[in-house]
Amino acid sequence: MYAKMLVPLDGSALAECVLPHARAIAKGCAVREIVLLRVVEPPPTMGAEGIDFVALQSADKDAAGAYLARIESQLSAEGFKVSSQVLAGRAAEAISEFVNNNQVDLIALATHGRSGISRLVFGSVADRLIRSASVPVLLVKPKADECAA
Repeated sequence: MYAKMLVPLDGSALAECVLPHARAIAKGCAVREIVLLRVVEPPPTMGAEGIDFVALQSADKDAAGAYLARIESQLSAEGFKVSSQVLAGRAAEAISEFVNNNQVDLIALATHGRSGISRLVFGSVADRLIRSASVPVLLVKPKADECAA
């Protein structure tokens, strides 16, 4: 049913709470490939003189790549076919574009589950994805004791 599953991660423990669910779906649905994705957002530029933004973003991409490589290695050791990708841009938009251009069948991600004013202030990548994605989106809201947020 699902040939390619996308697992967006932001580097947080909360985001990684989706991984057991991704493993279970990959096994149960015979997913052929798990794609790990990290989106590096552009650094804020307001009032920042003398900062090399290109070098800063390059360092962020390198760190994101190393982070994904660690998780990719763990999943590969468990027998999954895994690839990873680091993109630059705004998270929801970059994820949606990746899905549309790479034949992804399912997006699986963890969510803080914020609502009301908190969601307005912090935004919600998950909310934007479920409204714009062209494929099913699995949202996992971890219990407080499940993962360190």
